[in-house]
Amino acid sequence: MLKVLHIDTNHQVLKDGLEKLGCICSEDYTSSKTEIEQKISKYNGIVIRSRFKIDKQFINAAKNLKFIARVGAGLESIDVEYAAEKGIHLISAPEGNRNAVSEQALGMILSLFNNIKKADLEIRSGKWLREANRGVELEGKTVGLIGYGNMGKAFAKKLRGFDVEVICYDIKDGVGDENCTQVSLEELQEKTDVLSLHTPFNKLSHEMVNEDFINKFSKPFYLINTARGSAVVTNHLVNALISKKVLGACLDVLEYEKGSFENLFENETLPKAFDYLIKADNVLLSPHVAGWTVESKVRLAQTIVDKVETIFYSEGKELQQKELKKVTGIGGLFFKTKDPKAIKEWYKNHLGFNVDDWGCTFWWKDKKGNEASTQWSPFKSDTDYFNPSKKDYMFNYRVDNLEALLEKLNNEGVTIVGEIQKYEYGKFGWILDLEGNKIELWEPIDAAFK
Repeated sequence: MLKVLHIDTNHQVLKDGLEKLGCICSEDYTSSKTEIEQKISKYNGIVIRSRFKIDKQFINAAKNLKFIARVGAGLESIDVEYAAEKGIHLISAPEGNRNAVSEQALGMILSLFNNIKKADLEIRSGKWLREANRGVELEGKTVGLIGYGNMGKAFAKKLRGFDVEVICYDIKDGVGDENCTQVSLEELQEKTDVLSLHTPFNKLSHEMVNEDFINKFSKPFYLINTARGSAVVTNHLVNALISKKVLGACLDVLEYEKGSFENLFENETLPKAFDYLIKADNVLLSPHVAGWTVESKVRLAQTIVDKVETIFYSEGKELQQKELKKVTGIGGLFFKTKDPKAIKEWYKNHLGFNVDDWGCTFWWKDKKGNEASTQWSPFKSDTDYFNPSKKDYMFNYRVDNLEALLEKLNNEGVTIVGEIQKYEYGKFGWILDLEGNKIELWEPIDAAFK
Protein backbone atom coordinates (compact mmCIF):
# COMPACT_ATOMS: atom_id res chain seq x y z
CA MET A 1 0.00 0.00 0.00
CA LEU A 2 1.10 3.53 -0.74
CA LYS A 3 1.16 5.87 2.25
CA VAL A 4 0.38 9.38 1.02
CA LEU A 5 0.74 12.67 2.91
CA HIS A 6 -1.46 15.60 1.86
CA ILE A 7 0.08 18.93 2.91
CA ASP A 8 -2.34 21.24 1.05
CA THR A 9 -6.12 21.10 1.03
CA ASN A 10 -7.71 20.00 -2.23
CA HIS A 11 -11.06 18.74 -3.45
CA GLN A 12 -12.24 15.67 -1.56
CA VAL A 13 -12.27 13.77 -4.86
CA LEU A 14 -8.48 13.50 -4.60
CA LYS A 15 -8.27 11.89 -1.17
CA ASP A 16 -11.31 9.69 -1.80
CA GLY A 17 -9.93 8.58 -5.16
CA LEU A 18 -6.53 7.64 -3.77
CA GLU A 19 -8.09 5.74 -0.89
CA LYS A 20 -10.33 3.88 -3.33
CA LEU A 21 -7.17 2.75 -5.13
CA GLY A 22 -5.85 1.41 -1.81
CA CYS A 23 -3.66 4.30 -0.65
CA ILE A 24 -3.48 5.19 3.04
CA CYS A 25 -3.88 8.96 3.21
CA SER A 26 -2.80 11.29 6.02
CA GLU A 27 -3.23 15.08 6.20
CA ASP A 28 -1.03 17.76 7.72
CA TYR A 29 -1.92 21.31 6.76
CA THR A 30 -0.27 23.14 9.66
CA SER A 31 3.17 21.70 10.46
CA SER A 32 6.26 23.56 9.31
CA LYS A 33 8.45 22.28 6.52
CA THR A 34 11.07 21.21 9.08
CA GLU A 35 8.47 19.26 11.06
CA ILE A 36 7.22 17.50 7.92
CA GLU A 37 10.81 16.65 6.90
CA GLN A 38 11.18 14.77 10.19
CA LYS A 39 8.35 12.38 9.33
CA ILE A 40 8.28 12.30 5.52
CA SER A 41 10.38 9.11 5.39
CA LYS A 42 7.25 7.23 6.53
CA TYR A 43 5.44 8.13 3.29
CA ASN A 44 5.57 6.92 -0.30
CA GLY A 45 3.73 9.88 -1.82
CA ILE A 46 3.14 13.55 -1.14
CA VAL A 47 0.40 15.82 -2.51
CA ILE A 48 1.04 19.56 -2.59
CA ARG A 49 -0.04 22.77 -4.29
CA SER A 50 2.46 25.53 -3.47
CA ARG A 51 2.78 25.58 0.31
CA PHE A 52 6.58 25.32 0.31
CA LYS A 53 9.45 24.26 -1.94
CA ILE A 54 10.49 20.64 -2.12
CA ASP A 55 14.27 20.94 -2.35
CA LYS A 56 17.22 18.55 -2.07
CA GLN A 57 17.12 18.59 1.72
CA PHE A 58 13.45 17.60 1.74
CA ILE A 59 13.97 14.91 -0.91
CA ASN A 60 16.92 13.45 1.00
CA ALA A 61 14.70 13.17 4.07
CA ALA A 62 11.99 11.44 2.01
CA LYS A 63 13.82 8.14 1.71
CA ASN A 64 10.78 6.10 0.67
CA LEU A 65 9.11 8.62 -1.62
CA LYS A 66 7.80 7.18 -4.89
CA PHE A 67 5.88 10.21 -6.18
CA ILE A 68 5.33 13.93 -5.68
CA ALA A 69 1.97 15.14 -6.99
CA ARG A 70 1.44 18.87 -7.49
CA VAL A 71 -2.21 19.81 -7.89
CA GLY A 72 -1.53 22.44 -10.53
CA ALA A 73 0.03 22.96 -13.93
CA GLY A 74 3.71 23.50 -13.10
CA LEU A 75 6.44 21.89 -11.03
CA GLU A 76 8.43 25.02 -10.18
CA SER A 77 8.19 24.43 -6.43
CA ILE A 78 10.07 21.11 -6.81
CA ASP A 79 13.73 20.38 -7.53
CA VAL A 80 12.74 18.40 -10.61
CA GLU A 81 16.20 17.20 -11.63
CA TYR A 82 17.13 15.92 -8.19
CA ALA A 83 13.79 14.19 -7.73
CA ALA A 84 14.25 12.48 -11.10
CA GLU A 85 17.76 11.35 -10.05
CA LYS A 86 16.17 9.70 -7.03
CA GLY A 87 13.66 7.87 -9.24
CA ILE A 88 10.68 9.81 -7.87
CA HIS A 89 7.70 10.18 -10.20
CA LEU A 90 6.68 13.82 -10.70
CA ILE A 91 2.98 14.29 -11.34
CA SER A 92 1.28 17.55 -12.31
CA ALA A 93 -2.18 18.28 -13.68
CA PRO A 94 -2.17 20.92 -16.45
CA GLU A 95 -5.02 19.03 -18.10
CA GLY A 96 -7.18 19.82 -15.07
CA ASN A 97 -7.30 23.60 -15.35
CA ARG A 98 -6.34 24.41 -18.94
CA ASN A 99 -9.95 25.12 -19.89
CA ALA A 100 -10.41 27.46 -16.93
CA VAL A 101 -7.21 29.35 -17.79
CA SER A 102 -8.26 29.76 -21.41
CA GLU A 103 -11.70 31.06 -20.44
CA GLN A 104 -10.11 33.56 -18.04
CA ALA A 105 -7.72 34.84 -20.72
CA LEU A 106 -10.55 35.24 -23.22
CA GLY A 107 -12.85 36.86 -20.68
CA MET A 108 -10.23 39.38 -19.59
CA ILE A 109 -9.32 40.56 -23.10
CA LEU A 110 -12.97 40.89 -24.13
CA SER A 111 -13.69 42.83 -20.96
CA LEU A 112 -10.72 45.13 -21.56
CA PHE A 113 -11.61 45.70 -25.23
CA ASN A 114 -15.16 46.68 -24.29
CA ASN A 115 -14.33 48.78 -21.19
CA ILE A 116 -16.66 46.65 -19.08
CA LYS A 117 -14.97 47.29 -15.72
CA LYS A 118 -14.58 51.03 -16.38
CA ALA A 119 -18.16 51.45 -17.64
CA ASP A 120 -19.59 49.49 -14.72
CA LEU A 121 -17.77 51.63 -12.14
CA GLU A 122 -18.84 54.85 -13.92
CA ILE A 123 -22.50 53.88 -13.95
CA ARG A 124 -22.34 52.99 -10.27
CA SER A 125 -21.02 56.52 -9.59
CA GLY A 126 -23.76 58.17 -11.65
CA LYS A 127 -21.91 58.64 -14.97
CA TRP A 128 -23.43 57.62 -18.32
CA LEU A 129 -20.52 57.95 -20.78
CA ARG A 130 -21.19 56.13 -24.05
CA GLU A 131 -18.58 57.60 -26.40
CA ALA A 132 -15.86 57.36 -23.75
CA ASN A 133 -16.57 53.64 -23.56
CA ARG A 134 -16.61 52.83 -27.28
CA GLY A 135 -14.91 49.42 -27.55
CA VAL A 136 -12.75 47.63 -30.08
CA GLU A 137 -13.33 44.19 -31.56
CA LEU A 138 -11.19 41.08 -31.41
CA GLU A 139 -12.16 39.99 -34.91
CA GLY A 140 -9.49 40.50 -37.55
CA LYS A 141 -6.62 40.80 -35.10
CA THR A 142 -3.58 38.58 -34.74
CA VAL A 143 -3.24 36.85 -31.39
CA GLY A 144 0.30 35.75 -30.59
CA LEU A 145 0.91 33.06 -27.99
CA ILE A 146 4.25 32.43 -26.32
CA GLY A 147 4.24 28.86 -25.06
CA TYR A 148 2.07 26.29 -26.82
CA GLY A 149 1.50 23.54 -24.29
CA ASN A 150 -1.71 22.64 -22.50
CA MET A 151 -2.71 26.25 -21.71
CA GLY A 152 -1.74 27.76 -25.05
CA LYS A 153 -3.55 25.03 -26.97
CA ALA A 154 -6.70 25.48 -24.89
CA PHE A 155 -6.69 29.26 -25.50
CA ALA A 156 -6.15 28.80 -29.25
CA LYS A 157 -9.11 26.41 -29.33
CA LYS A 158 -11.30 29.02 -27.61
CA LEU A 159 -10.32 31.61 -30.24
CA ARG A 160 -11.53 29.54 -33.19
CA GLY A 161 -14.90 31.30 -33.36
CA PHE A 162 -13.54 34.85 -33.35
CA ASP A 163 -12.12 35.07 -36.88
CA VAL A 164 -8.63 35.92 -35.67
CA GLU A 165 -5.21 34.75 -36.82
CA VAL A 166 -3.56 32.73 -34.05
CA ILE A 167 0.22 32.27 -34.11
CA CYS A 168 2.60 30.89 -31.50
CA TYR A 169 6.25 30.78 -30.56
CA ASP A 170 7.60 27.85 -28.57
CA ILE A 171 11.11 26.57 -27.81
CA LYS A 172 9.99 23.13 -29.06
CA ASP A 173 9.65 22.57 -32.80
CA GLY A 174 6.55 21.20 -34.47
CA VAL A 175 3.93 22.15 -31.88
CA GLY A 176 1.56 24.01 -34.21
CA ASP A 177 -1.80 22.46 -35.06
CA GLU A 178 -5.08 23.19 -36.80
CA ASN A 179 -5.81 26.01 -34.32
CA CYS A 180 -2.47 27.80 -34.40
CA THR A 181 0.50 28.35 -36.72
CA GLN A 182 3.95 28.10 -35.17
CA VAL A 183 6.25 30.96 -36.18
CA SER A 184 9.60 32.42 -35.21
CA LEU A 185 9.78 34.91 -32.37
CA GLU A 186 10.64 37.61 -34.91
CA GLU A 187 7.49 36.92 -36.94
CA LEU A 188 5.37 36.85 -33.81
CA GLN A 189 6.74 40.25 -32.77
CA GLU A 190 6.05 41.61 -36.25
CA LYS A 191 2.41 40.50 -36.53
CA THR A 192 0.94 40.40 -33.02
CA ASP A 193 -1.91 42.67 -31.86
CA VAL A 194 -2.66 40.70 -28.69
CA LEU A 195 0.11 38.82 -26.87
CA SER A 196 -0.81 36.05 -24.43
CA LEU A 197 1.77 34.31 -22.23
CA HIS A 198 1.48 30.58 -21.54
CA THR A 199 5.00 29.75 -20.38
CA PRO A 200 6.02 27.72 -17.33
CA PHE A 201 8.26 29.15 -14.63
CA ASN A 202 11.88 28.65 -15.70
CA LYS A 203 15.09 30.51 -16.52
CA LEU A 204 14.00 31.24 -20.08
CA SER A 205 10.67 32.80 -19.09
CA HIS A 206 12.01 34.75 -16.09
CA GLU A 207 11.71 38.50 -16.86
CA MET A 208 11.15 37.59 -20.51
CA VAL A 209 8.83 40.54 -21.15
CA ASN A 210 11.20 43.43 -20.55
CA GLU A 211 11.94 46.74 -22.27
CA ASP A 212 14.02 45.21 -25.04
CA PHE A 213 11.46 42.48 -25.72
CA ILE A 214 8.57 44.98 -25.87
CA ASN A 215 10.40 47.37 -28.19
CA LYS A 216 10.93 44.62 -30.75
CA PHE A 217 7.18 44.49 -31.50
CA SER A 218 6.32 46.24 -34.75
CA LYS A 219 2.89 47.39 -33.54
CA PRO A 220 1.49 48.53 -30.22
CA PHE A 221 -0.10 45.49 -28.61
CA TYR A 222 -2.22 44.27 -25.71
CA LEU A 223 -0.71 41.89 -23.14
CA ILE A 224 -2.40 38.97 -21.36
CA ASN A 225 -0.51 37.14 -18.61
CA THR A 226 -2.19 34.13 -17.02
CA ALA A 227 1.10 32.23 -16.66
CA ARG A 228 3.59 33.43 -14.03
CA GLY A 229 4.18 36.96 -12.76
CA SER A 230 7.94 36.54 -12.96
CA ALA A 231 7.69 36.52 -16.77
CA VAL A 232 7.00 40.28 -16.87
CA VAL A 233 9.18 43.12 -15.56
CA THR A 234 6.44 45.34 -14.17
CA ASN A 235 8.43 48.59 -14.26
CA HIS A 236 9.12 48.06 -17.96
CA LEU A 237 5.47 47.18 -18.62
CA VAL A 238 4.30 50.38 -16.92
CA ASN A 239 6.70 52.46 -19.00
CA ALA A 240 5.33 50.80 -22.12
CA LEU A 241 1.75 51.50 -21.01
CA ILE A 242 2.62 55.16 -20.49
CA SER A 243 4.29 55.40 -23.92
CA LYS A 244 1.38 53.42 -25.46
CA LYS A 245 3.72 50.78 -26.83
CA VAL A 246 1.48 48.46 -24.82
CA LEU A 247 -2.17 49.48 -25.27
CA GLY A 248 -3.53 47.60 -22.28
CA ALA A 249 -2.82 44.64 -20.01
CA CYS A 250 -4.78 41.75 -18.50
CA LEU A 251 -2.77 40.45 -15.55
CA ASP A 252 -3.88 37.50 -13.48
CA VAL A 253 -0.37 37.17 -12.07
CA LEU A 254 2.21 39.68 -10.81
CA GLU A 255 5.93 39.50 -10.16
CA TYR A 256 5.34 40.70 -6.59
CA GLU A 257 3.51 37.52 -5.58
CA LYS A 258 5.03 35.16 -3.05
CA GLY A 259 6.01 31.70 -4.19
CA SER A 260 2.92 30.30 -2.51
CA PHE A 261 0.70 32.76 -4.43
CA GLU A 262 -0.82 34.05 -1.20
CA ASN A 263 -2.07 37.54 -0.33
CA LEU A 264 -0.03 40.17 -2.16
CA PHE A 265 -1.18 42.89 0.24
CA GLU A 266 0.55 41.25 3.20
CA ASN A 267 3.70 43.07 2.03
CA GLU A 268 4.40 46.21 4.06
CA THR A 269 5.09 48.37 1.01
CA LEU A 270 3.97 48.00 -2.59
CA PRO A 271 6.04 49.17 -5.57
CA LYS A 272 5.17 52.35 -7.46
CA ALA A 273 4.64 50.35 -10.63
CA PHE A 274 1.92 48.34 -8.92
CA ASP A 275 0.28 51.57 -7.74
CA TYR A 276 0.12 52.64 -11.40
CA LEU A 277 -1.47 49.34 -12.44
CA ILE A 278 -4.26 49.47 -9.87
CA LYS A 279 -5.23 52.99 -11.00
CA ALA A 280 -5.01 52.46 -14.77
CA ASP A 281 -8.26 52.14 -16.76
CA ASN A 282 -6.55 50.03 -19.43
CA VAL A 283 -5.35 47.38 -16.98
CA LEU A 284 -7.38 44.47 -15.61
CA LEU A 285 -6.11 42.61 -12.55
CA SER A 286 -7.19 39.39 -10.86
CA PRO A 287 -5.64 37.55 -7.88
CA HIS A 288 -4.04 34.54 -9.62
CA VAL A 289 -7.39 32.87 -10.24
CA ALA A 290 -7.08 31.82 -13.89
CA GLY A 291 -7.58 28.10 -13.56
CA TRP A 292 -9.27 28.57 -10.18
CA THR A 293 -12.83 27.48 -10.95
CA VAL A 294 -15.32 25.17 -9.28
CA GLU A 295 -14.95 22.73 -12.16
CA SER A 296 -11.15 22.87 -12.36
CA LYS A 297 -10.83 22.10 -8.66
CA VAL A 298 -12.52 18.77 -9.34
CA ARG A 299 -10.62 18.13 -12.59
CA LEU A 300 -7.24 18.86 -11.01
CA ALA A 301 -7.95 16.41 -8.20
CA GLN A 302 -9.24 13.70 -10.53
CA THR A 303 -6.27 14.13 -12.89
CA ILE A 304 -3.87 13.40 -10.03
CA VAL A 305 -5.85 10.30 -9.06
CA ASP A 306 -5.89 9.07 -12.66
CA LYS A 307 -2.14 9.52 -13.07
CA VAL A 308 -1.34 7.77 -9.79
CA GLU A 309 -3.54 4.87 -10.92
CA THR A 310 -1.84 4.73 -14.33
CA ILE A 311 1.66 4.71 -12.87
CA PHE A 312 1.23 2.50 -9.82
CA TYR A 313 -1.86 0.30 -10.07
CA SER A 314 -2.97 -2.58 -12.26
CA GLU A 315 -6.55 -3.13 -13.38
CA GLY A 316 -7.01 -5.34 -10.33
CA LYS A 317 -6.05 -2.38 -8.15
CA GLU A 318 -3.09 -4.26 -6.71
CA LEU A 319 -0.09 -2.02 -6.21
CA GLN A 320 2.70 -2.65 -8.65
CA GLN A 321 5.68 -0.42 -9.15
CA LYS A 322 5.72 -1.36 -12.78
CA GLU A 323 8.78 -1.33 -14.97
CA LEU A 324 7.59 1.04 -17.67
CA LYS A 325 8.21 -0.78 -20.92
CA LYS A 326 8.72 1.50 -23.84
CA VAL A 327 8.45 0.29 -27.42
CA THR A 328 7.49 -3.41 -27.64
CA GLY A 329 7.40 -3.73 -31.43
CA ILE A 330 6.65 -2.07 -34.74
CA GLY A 331 2.96 -1.38 -35.05
CA GLY A 332 2.88 0.14 -38.49
CA LEU A 333 4.77 1.42 -41.55
CA PHE A 334 3.08 4.42 -43.17
CA PHE A 335 4.25 6.25 -46.29
CA LYS A 336 3.00 8.80 -48.81
CA THR A 337 2.32 7.88 -52.41
CA LYS A 338 0.69 9.56 -55.42
CA ASP A 339 -1.81 6.74 -55.91
CA PRO A 340 -2.50 4.57 -52.81
CA LYS A 341 -4.96 2.37 -54.70
CA ALA A 342 -2.47 1.56 -57.44
CA ILE A 343 0.38 0.92 -55.02
CA LYS A 344 -1.78 -1.49 -52.99
CA GLU A 345 -2.69 -3.39 -56.15
CA TRP A 346 0.98 -3.64 -57.12
CA TYR A 347 1.93 -5.12 -53.74
CA LYS A 348 -1.06 -7.47 -53.90
CA ASN A 349 -0.21 -8.72 -57.39
CA HIS A 350 3.56 -8.98 -57.08
CA LEU A 351 4.22 -9.63 -53.38
CA GLY A 352 0.96 -11.22 -52.29
CA PHE A 353 -0.15 -8.57 -49.79
CA ASN A 354 -3.67 -9.18 -48.45
CA VAL A 355 -4.79 -5.58 -48.92
CA ASP A 356 -7.91 -3.77 -47.75
CA ASP A 357 -9.00 -0.13 -47.50
CA TRP A 358 -6.26 0.57 -44.93
CA GLY A 359 -3.43 -1.35 -46.58
CA CYS A 360 -2.29 -4.70 -45.23
CA THR A 361 -2.31 -6.18 -41.71
CA PHE A 362 0.51 -8.61 -40.87
CA TRP A 363 -0.27 -11.05 -38.05
CA TRP A 364 2.32 -12.57 -35.70
CA LYS A 365 2.56 -13.83 -32.11
CA ASP A 366 4.36 -12.25 -29.18
CA LYS A 367 6.54 -14.17 -26.67
CA LYS A 368 3.46 -15.19 -24.69
CA GLY A 369 1.76 -16.59 -27.76
CA ASN A 370 -0.76 -13.76 -28.04
CA GLU A 371 -1.79 -12.72 -31.53
CA ALA A 372 -0.42 -9.33 -32.53
CA SER A 373 -0.43 -7.22 -35.68
CA THR A 374 1.61 -4.73 -37.67
CA GLN A 375 -0.03 -2.44 -40.20
CA TRP A 376 1.32 -1.44 -43.63
CA SER A 377 -0.49 1.59 -45.07
CA PRO A 378 0.04 3.92 -48.04
CA PHE A 379 -1.36 7.46 -47.71
CA LYS A 380 -2.12 10.10 -50.32
CA SER A 381 0.81 12.45 -50.93
CA ASP A 382 -1.21 15.46 -49.70
CA THR A 383 -2.18 13.85 -46.37
CA ASP A 384 -1.83 15.99 -43.24
CA TYR A 385 -1.73 12.94 -40.97
CA PHE A 386 2.07 13.10 -40.77
CA ASN A 387 2.04 16.80 -39.79
CA PRO A 388 3.93 18.65 -38.42
CA SER A 389 6.64 16.39 -39.86
CA LYS A 390 7.50 17.13 -43.47
CA LYS A 391 8.76 13.59 -44.14
CA ASP A 392 7.08 11.16 -46.54
CA TYR A 393 6.89 8.39 -43.96
CA MET A 394 5.85 7.76 -40.35
CA PHE A 395 6.48 4.78 -38.06
CA ASN A 396 3.96 3.40 -35.59
CA TYR A 397 5.42 1.66 -32.53
CA ARG A 398 3.56 -0.64 -30.16
CA VAL A 399 3.70 0.25 -26.43
CA ASP A 400 2.30 -1.31 -23.25
CA ASN A 401 1.08 1.77 -21.35
CA LEU A 402 0.59 4.82 -23.57
CA GLU A 403 -0.57 7.29 -20.92
CA ALA A 404 2.25 6.52 -18.50
CA LEU A 405 4.82 6.61 -21.31
CA LEU A 406 3.61 9.98 -22.62
CA GLU A 407 3.71 11.37 -19.07
CA LYS A 408 7.31 10.19 -18.74
CA LEU A 409 8.29 11.52 -22.17
CA ASN A 410 6.70 14.88 -21.39
CA ASN A 411 8.73 15.12 -18.17
CA GLU A 412 11.83 14.34 -20.25
CA GLY A 413 11.12 17.27 -22.56
CA VAL A 414 9.95 15.26 -25.57
CA THR A 415 7.47 17.10 -27.83
CA ILE A 416 3.98 15.62 -27.55
CA VAL A 417 1.76 16.20 -30.60
CA GLY A 418 -1.97 16.48 -29.98
CA GLU A 419 -4.05 14.51 -27.50
CA ILE A 420 -4.48 10.76 -26.92
CA GLN A 421 -7.12 9.26 -29.22
CA LYS A 422 -9.05 6.12 -28.29
CA TYR A 423 -10.58 3.63 -30.73
CA GLU A 424 -11.89 0.07 -30.53
CA TYR A 425 -8.45 -1.18 -31.59
CA GLY A 426 -6.48 0.78 -28.98
CA LYS A 427 -5.09 4.11 -27.85
CA PHE A 428 -2.90 6.36 -30.00
CA GLY A 429 -0.53 9.21 -29.18
CA TRP A 430 2.09 11.12 -31.18
CA ILE A 431 5.54 12.55 -30.49
CA LEU A 432 8.41 14.11 -32.44
CA ASP A 433 11.97 12.82 -32.38
CA LEU A 434 14.94 15.21 -32.28
CA GLU A 435 14.90 15.58 -36.09
CA GLY A 436 11.19 16.41 -36.24
CA ASN A 437 10.01 12.98 -37.40
CA LYS A 438 6.48 12.28 -36.23
CA ILE A 439 6.12 8.97 -34.39
CA GLU A 440 2.81 7.28 -33.66
CA LEU A 441 2.60 5.31 -30.41
CA TRP A 442 -0.07 2.61 -30.18
CA GLU A 443 -1.33 0.75 -27.13
CA PRO A 444 -3.02 -1.99 -29.14
CA ILE A 445 -6.13 -4.10 -28.91
CA ASP A 446 -5.21 -6.42 -31.77
CA ALA A 447 -8.35 -8.53 -31.56
CA ALA A 448 -10.44 -5.62 -32.85
CA PHE A 449 -8.89 -6.08 -36.31
CA LYS A 450 -10.13 -9.66 -36.59
